[in-house]
Amino acid sequence: MRLILAGGGTAGHVNPLLATASALADHEIVCLGTAEGLEAELVPDAGHELVTIAKIPLPRRPSPDLVRLPGAMRTQVRRLRRLYAERSIDVVVGFGGYVSTPAYLAARGEKIPVVIHEQNARPGLANRLGARFADVVALTFDSTPLRARRGLTRTIGLPLRPPIAALARRRAQGGAGDARREQAARFGLDPDRPIVVVTGGSLGALTINDAMASAAAQLRPDVQVIHLCGRGKDAAVRADVGEREGYVIIDYLRDMEAALALADLVVCRSGAGTVAELCALGIPAIYVPLAIGNGEQRLNAADVVAAGGARIVPNSQCSAKRLLAEITTIFDDSERLATMSRAAASCGHLDAADQLAELVEGARR
Repeated sequence: MRLILAGGGTAGHVNPLLATASALADHEIVCLGTAEGLEAELVPDAGHELVTIAKIPLPRRPSPDLVRLPGAMRTQVRRLRRLYAERSIDVVVGFGGYVSTPAYLAARGEKIPVVIHEQNARPGLANRLGARFADVVALTFDSTPLRARRGLTRTIGLPLRPPIAALARRRAQGGAGDARREQAARFGLDPDRPIVVVTGGSLGALTINDAMASAAAQLRPDVQVIHLCGRGKDAAVRADVGEREGYVIIDYLRDMEAALALADLVVCRSGAGTVAELCALGIPAIYVPLAIGNGEQRLNAADVVAAGGARIVPNSQCSAKRLLAEITTIFDDSERLATMSRAAASCGHLDAADQLAELVEGARR
């Protein structure tokens, strides 16, 4: 089969695209993205061909971009229709973002099947449009209000990055103990004591950093922390934490799975990728949703919070006192931590990439 995989801009779109590409390795794949997004680096690094198109914003309010939108969209759709015809494309797979709208419209014009994966609990504009004529809509979360108007809709989870998928399988099989001991030695921590991983993503989260650093001195003495502050944001955290034993401060960690192999609890934002990975790993979390956008981060965490596998702390309430109370409550009852872990795992999916690959292969007409 000859496939287009369209998506990009952020790691949230690119990572599931690349995970799905790995599961479809027996087919001919062309990735569609922009020259400005993370895909411009990550897709070629993964060994896949990348075709770039102009970024076409979809404004929600009157603006010059809104006036230019119809012409810009027609131009890109025509270009993609030619590409699809030249490459004899069998199926177009979209992950949302700027490039997916013209990708879907061009596929409809060429009568090519469309498969959509929606990562967020609140679907984006591109996928809402594509779902009107898609053959398949695959969801990360059961609660996502998106359905294929005429085709198949299925909840499969989020295609996981291979290192996370491998760790999740080991944890599910009860074989993660060796990895925990190995990684504990790398970070200078005791694998037999509880470990909290704190992260705000590669750029960090100032609210979480400040609250956690201020709470450090009052944490239970046996609780250890790996605090990933974000690039260039570690100095302030080091100054606040001081020399507390068992508190490891790092600005950025490329192999995040190394920290997650140790995590008994994670304090973090609730992007779709983060929530999906932690559920697949069965790791309880305290989510501090990013308080911007259309509220999708809170919605991303809603299912696992309802199941009892995580707690929500609103960004406006993320203080040292609140985080300390949440962490203490969880670790003071070992059965509570185990129950939360099982609940988180019940919301996880380990084989989403393989499931999506099967849906793509079944969509060919």
